[in-house]
Amino acid sequence: MNIYAIRVIYKYEMLRAWKTILQSFASPVISTVLYFVVFGAAIGSRIEQVEGVSYGAFIVPGLIMLALLTHSIANASFGIFFPKFTGTIYELLSAPISFFEIMVGYVGAAATKSFIIGLIILGTAGFFVPLEIAHPVWMFVFLILTCISFSLFGFIIGLWAIDFEKLQLIPLLVITPLVFLGGSFYTIDMLPPAWQTVTLFNPVVYLISGFRWSFFEVSDVSVWISLGMVLTFLLVCLVTVWWMFKSGYRLKQ
Repeated sequence: MNIYAIRVIYKYEMLRAWKTILQSFASPVISTVLYFVVFGAAIGSRIEQVEGVSYGAFIVPGLIMLALLTHSIANASFGIFFPKFTGTIYELLSAPISFFEIMVGYVGAAATKSFIIGLIILGTAGFFVPLEIAHPVWMFVFLILTCISFSLFGFIIGLWAIDFEKLQLIPLLVITPLVFLGGSFYTIDMLPPAWQTVTLFNPVVYLISGFRWSFFEVSDVSVWISLGMVLTFLLVCLVTVWWMFKSGYRLKQ
């Protein structure tokens, strides 16, 4: 494995994040504050508790997941799309490095940035509501797996997209609605029976449910099912990236 190549790609992507620190790290904090003001104050005044947890604390895992999914996809997709857009991707493809090393560099940087954002939001939430994490190890497991999985998914989107419009298509029209309809700000038990069944087809439900369980031991589905879904999604993304590089899909055009 070419450690030097991975380190160069990783450091370059991290340096880009530090140069845009306000956009990369400050904006999630501002967004979190606004969500707490809108959902915590407006809705929290009408819903005091959800399954024995104060509403303000209940939405914290959902807010973190919303930021993780959004920023993981955005960071990884733009990171690999920009070299395609400028044509410098051919320098990477002709260099003596494998697709795995390219992927580790870009995905590792995107996952690191998302992980930092998740910790920042967690710290910010502590100023608004008292938080107790029942299973901190599981919390970090879900946090890390989610960052890596959706950074891989963003990497796939960046390889697939042929222009900036398509780069934003899936995050805006697919991921954001799935997150809001995946129990970020409510439990699916609040829905009518028919909609509960429909919601279980939303993969984001399992991410948020498992992550929320690590905080409050409250979940919509079994934590083992949640973990299995995350690992399955991770494996599918790895296989997809391997196939895209092997076949040259959207890379050799």
